[in-house]
Amino acid sequence: MDNTTYETERTMVLRKLRLTLHTGRLLMESMADTSRIERNMMRMADHLGLPTEKMHIFTDFHKLGLSLDTEDNNPITLFCPGERKGVNMAVINDVSHLSFKAIDEEYTVERCEEELKLIESRKRSYSPWLTVLGGGAACGGFCFLFGSDFIGAVYASLAAMMGLRLRQMLHARKLNGYFVTCVVTFFSTLIAWMLALFSQQAAVSGNLPDFLSSQTPWHPLMACTLFIIPGIPLINFVSDMLSGHTLVGIGRAVITLLTVLSMAFGIAFAIKVCGIDNFVHDLSMTPHHTYLGYSLGAATAAVGFSMLFNTPPRLLPIVALGGIVAVCTRNFVNLDASTGNIGLGLGPVLGSFAGSALVSLLCTRVVRQLNTPHHCISIPSVIPMVPGVLMYRALFAFIDMNGVVGEVTYAMFNAINASLIILFIAVGVAIPNIFFPRMMDGLPNIINKVRRKW
Repeated sequence: MDNTTYETERTMVLRKLRLTLHTGRLLMESMADTSRIERNMMRMADHLGLPTEKMHIFTDFHKLGLSLDTEDNNPITLFCPGERKGVNMAVINDVSHLSFKAIDEEYTVERCEEELKLIESRKRSYSPWLTVLGGGAACGGFCFLFGSDFIGAVYASLAAMMGLRLRQMLHARKLNGYFVTCVVTFFSTLIAWMLALFSQQAAVSGNLPDFLSSQTPWHPLMACTLFIIPGIPLINFVSDMLSGHTLVGIGRAVITLLTVLSMAFGIAFAIKVCGIDNFVHDLSMTPHHTYLGYSLGAATAAVGFSMLFNTPPRLLPIVALGGIVAVCTRNFVNLDASTGNIGLGLGPVLGSFAGSALVSLLCTRVVRQLNTPHHCISIPSVIPMVPGVLMYRALFAFIDMNGVVGEVTYAMFNAINASLIILFIAVGVAIPNIFFPRMMDGLPNIINKVRRKW
């Protein structure tokens, strides 16, 4: 082989490797789990004719690397950094489609490059103001699931929308993300406190309509900042650890912990300024609604968070149904007659596991019809079960310790419960992919092979 031919072939290999790396980078920036990133990269590399058995992928939370062993003992190694752009289910959906479509329709290298650039440049499905509305509705749904009445849920939505809009404005100025989290949680909690005082004033004053008064005026303080809770990184952290991607999982866990710690500081500062004492210790989160009420709150929270995650609009009805199944199953397994509910009374950990596992199994049966990745509908459906309040209650309890007996026990109780719930939600979501893919998908694959043969 002459030098010209060698350089031409090496240039083409470099181009294909960069295309494969671009595929992984889009998924990494959209907060996909590591297994999905590697799976899509390998699928794209295989379509491009690269020897996948000689490829090595390096994944990090902010960095992606790709190395290829060559026959001339001159390996090619490429790295690329990634930005923290937030969860983007539309990109995960589109990149997954492309990796399959490129194989089915035999896309050229040029066509793959064009499609990836188109996916990267595509605008979000929801405008900033529509995202604010969705985030506010999600926090209102959460508040309702915690036992708030309808007016309290509306107040939680208003406080969340103001905080989310402030967050958009601060992020546009490229400020430190943890500082933004502290400021936004302080602001949202302060707004929720003012609305609670307004609700109490409406209850005792004859100058304001009665419908402005809430019987649960303090519940919005628990839910008004939940749009910041990193639910998907938490689930991906457990998924990565279970899949053997330990370093990436630890990185996700540390960043999640810093985010929740920033939230706790912002909320704690607001509570100190406002002189609120019943937020951490006395305010009950046990709901007392009917299952119809749980369904309404779950669907609202799931759809609202789906808008924050830029889930394709066509999937919103499915996500709403998934949220209803997840939350109602969780509540039925968790609650019982002692809490004024119908259920088995087995606790929130087993309840969350049952809800996430059932939703994940159901999603496995419809992904083919919806033509979308499993996680694009299963994860938004289980997000309403993420124990955000327990997480920052535990951190706030550690921050606010005054040497009183029982403070450490209370903090550890919340921390352990939150950790176990997150673990079992992630395991429930991962069950079909770990145990049942061959059993559930084997027959359709055999039928398709027979059809193609004939």
